[in-house]
Amino acid sequence: MAADITSWPHAPEHRLCVRGTYFVTASTYQSVHHFSGKARLAVLHRGLLRVTADFGWRLEAWAVFSNHYHFVGHSPADADTAENLSRMLSLLHEKTAKWVNQLDSAPARKVWHNYRETRLTYEKSYLARLNYTHQNPVKHGLVPVANLYPWSSARWFERTATPAQIKTIYKFKTSQIKAPDDFAPSPDW
Repeated sequence: MAADITSWPHAPEHRLCVRGTYFVTASTYQSVHHFSGKARLAVLHRGLLRVTADFGWRLEAWAVFSNHYHFVGHSPADADTAENLSRMLSLLHEKTAKWVNQLDSAPARKVWHNYRETRLTYEKSYLARLNYTHQNPVKHGLVPVANLYPWSSARWFERTATPAQIKTIYKFKTSQIKAPDDFAPSPDW
């Protein structure tokens, strides 16, 4: 007799058995603003970009805040799955937690909580999440225009994409996206 499998709401099931494009959100434990301030945001931002590159992920959009981050990325092209996502984020979270805990003289403090990922299989969903991620600093009231926020991909995207690509992605509505994002980032950046 097969046992019923019940999802645990505080530990999302990670379905990474397929290579693809993923929308990922991770948050600090209890949404604490461990990465407030320019120096701390810069370390987390640089760490995210470095670890994703080291693990073969190709990011298309990202936004890093004092208590969470989002990214849209393609899993490694040379792997059949996206299973290295868990190892990749574990490494990022371990290194940044140790660093921030050393700064705050809090060696045993829990910094990171968990992450959620969604594999993007529909073009419209993918384009909407690209826009959502680029526009997230505006959503949170940190800047009036996305490209003014230094710890996101909006400025890079607008500099490297064609005008047609920018127009296409920025026209996608983000209000229908069901992504847990009730975080209130610190305005101190």
